[in-house]
Amino acid sequence: MSKDPRQIIINPFITEKGTHIQEEAGGYVFKVQVGANKIEIRNAVQEIFKVHVRKVNTINCKGKPKNLGRYQGRRSDWKKAIVYLAKGESISEFEVMQ
Repeated sequence: MSKDPRQIIINPFITEKGTHIQEEAGGYVFKVQVGANKIEIRNAVQEIFKVHVRKVNTINCKGKPKNLGRYQGRRSDWKKAIVYLAKGESISEFEVMQ
């Protein structure tokens, strides 16, 4: 059973460090679904952006504990993926954002 690629890739994650990764190594950072694996992420990026993915690295980010008055809660855990493309390829949507 195949998942919809737009459910796997939640949104691009634009940060200063992510921009540095993009310029130096040709990698793009995305916020992805927590249950997605590297193969699903690779296929989703290839299908959405019509590029060839060389490598995918994933990072699980734990939610921070937060206080609201006397109540204590926790932010949600989330996952980010760094997607490296084949040489000479780029995602034009990221170029527009800079």
